Amino acid sequence: MFRPLRKLLGLADEPPRPAVPPGERVYAIGDIHGRLDLFEELIRAIEDDDAERPATGRTTVVLLGDLVDRGPDSAAVVARAREWQAQRAVRILAGNHEQMFLESFESTDILRHFLKHGGRETVFSYGLSPDEFGELDLDAVRQRMDELVPARDRTFIAGFEPHVVIGDYLFVHAGIRPQVPLEEQQRRDLLWIREPFLGFADAHPYFVVHGHTINETIDQQHNRIGIDTGAFRSGILTAIVLEGDRRRFIQAVEDSGAIAVHKGDYPE
Repeated sequence: MFRPLRKLLGLADEPPRPAVPPGERVYAIGDIHGRLDLFEELIRAIEDDDAERPATGRTTVVLLGDLVDRGPDSAAVVARAREWQAQRAVRILAGNHEQMFLESFESTDILRHFLKHGGRETVFSYGLSPDEFGELDLDAVRQRMDELVPARDRTFIAGFEPHVVIGDYLFVHAGIRPQVPLEEQQRRDLLWIREPFLGFADAHPYFVVHGHTINETIDQQHNRIGIDTGAFRSGILTAIVLEGDRRRFIQAVEDSGAIAVHKGDYPE
């Protein structure tokens, strides 16, 4: 009915909405940044949501990177992500904070940058006390990190993926360099880019779901959607739910010390 009317009025057909393959459901979670409390609540909400809805051929969870830094419980978030991955299909993307964390074991300059941008909280979560930290120089901090951070965690984090493609969607931590084929994208852009990605107005080969750039609300554009709602400072951790060509959201929201779950549909 509507398509013939559009043709009669001389209007071009709207492009098809991006979709995940039939029979699949995808939950993508934005930057966790050490907020184990919000992560645990969102895990429970996702498990309940998936169980309450019609069974699918495949349900996939994608963590969009930046599990560590800034919040208080990075070590526990890493452990919980590994545990969840052992229980269901959870794919984890590398974020720029994971990159800084791993490279800090090899470079004092990067360690200094890491510590200034939330890394102190990560080191504390692995057992270094603030008092001891205050007495150490950078070389000594790096030595203590070697002692305190298990090799198992470092290997696990080093295995995080640069990007994931499911149907018409590309999941990536930061974004992509516009008009560059996916196979030619540089890892640094996937983990760090803001502009020119955020301001690019044309369509990408995939609809991009990303974190990295904090917004107070979900940043929905016609060619991308950003779901980093600043969990470490806002108390809001966001997941997008994709099924067919539909989108929903689930959020774990802290308010006055209590955490509630909010659900809803995306506006068309």
